[in-house]
Amino acid sequence: MGTYKFRIADQILAEKLEGKGAVLVQGPKWCGKTTTSIQQAGSILYMADPDKMEQNIRLANYAPSNLLQGATPRLIDEWQLVPKLWDAVRFAVDQRGEMGQFILTGSAVPANTAEIFHTGTGRFSWLTMRTMSLFESGDSTGAISLETLFDQPKQIFAPNPLDINALAFLTCRGGWPQACLMSKTKTALNQAFDYYDAIVTADISRVDNVERNPERVKRLMRSYARNQGTQSPATLLKADMVTNDSDTLDEDTVVSYINALKKIFVVEDMTAWNPNLRSKAAIRTAETRYFTDPSIATAALGLGPKDLINDLNTFGFMFETMCVRDLRVYAEALGGSVYHYRDSNKLECDAVVHLRNGSYGLVEIKLGGDKLVEEGASNLKKLNAILDTTRMKSPSFMMVLTGTDGFAYQRDDGIYVVPVGCLKN
Repeated sequence: MGTYKFRIADQILAEKLEGKGAVLVQGPKWCGKTTTSIQQAGSILYMADPDKMEQNIRLANYAPSNLLQGATPRLIDEWQLVPKLWDAVRFAVDQRGEMGQFILTGSAVPANTAEIFHTGTGRFSWLTMRTMSLFESGDSTGAISLETLFDQPKQIFAPNPLDINALAFLTCRGGWPQACLMSKTKTALNQAFDYYDAIVTADISRVDNVERNPERVKRLMRSYARNQGTQSPATLLKADMVTNDSDTLDEDTVVSYINALKKIFVVEDMTAWNPNLRSKAAIRTAETRYFTDPSIATAALGLGPKDLINDLNTFGFMFETMCVRDLRVYAEALGGSVYHYRDSNKLECDAVVHLRNGSYGLVEIKLGGDKLVEEGASNLKKLNAILDTTRMKSPSFMMVLTGTDGFAYQRDDGIYVVPVGCLKN
């Protein structure tokens, strides 16, 4: 597998520092937030440094301005340990009147947001970092650019470097930077299991100091893993969990556990796309369930690469989670977002990459093979046919994002077929 040399977030952070006094870099633990931020920081404050944490917390509560002194941009790592720092940074930005003063990093939403009195509008910019895309980890050639597809190239071609065995490994390894650098396959795969264990035993309870049952967390995460890429409601997840839960379990408890996973960026559900339609189909607004990285799902289910290859149906859902992660990383670089479409006629589109200027691309995700590619292309054409292009733009492109197909190309009907091992931002 490849070794990474850069992060797409590096350039995004630099651009945001040019336009705002402070940038909040947030995302799951161990995804590289601090490493990326250090490269652009003038000075660093580690709030969680064991030798200084007690002193740092005391100063942050009673004299926070003392912690803000230093060469800029001043990096404050794990700022959420003392939410009062938010307003202190906001005030310092106002007083200084200069851009690029602070970088705040955090792997959790603050437990006590009541201590924050100002939203930060006009002073802060937000950057969500995720685990590494295949292009960042060196596992995609990057021969096909998502940005270029918006320009509607007439022809594309690139060979796919990944076979089904490589895809299964990459899905289970995930995009954790440290794992991407490990040469031993077993050691790299174990990183996701270690991350999963940390979530279950500690992180989900520490986020808001609410003690949660580790076995119940495991059941929820297994249920979430089985429902990747679906709009399963909390009632269904509860029913899935309660089969093996002898204690009383209500829907509110399930929702509270899900919200805790969201606060530590383990879960990132996908918002529904709401286009203008010619048809009278009702658009389903439920969010689609996804972990931030496919390896969390495979770890929750105790699966390895061979298990995925022996169960292609499950592999397809895990592969979709990996593709959604990559699309989110690439869309972020283009100033865009990724949505999901589903209507009352059961017509679906796995991903809609939507840019700020209103341009968008429709994407179906398929593990591979002529039959599945044809199915994806058919769905794309059905959705395109009901879009009311008198009230919105036509799609800039339609793409079937695949895993095992041999190369990237454009079909006779104009739809692009692109292996994820060829894609970049």
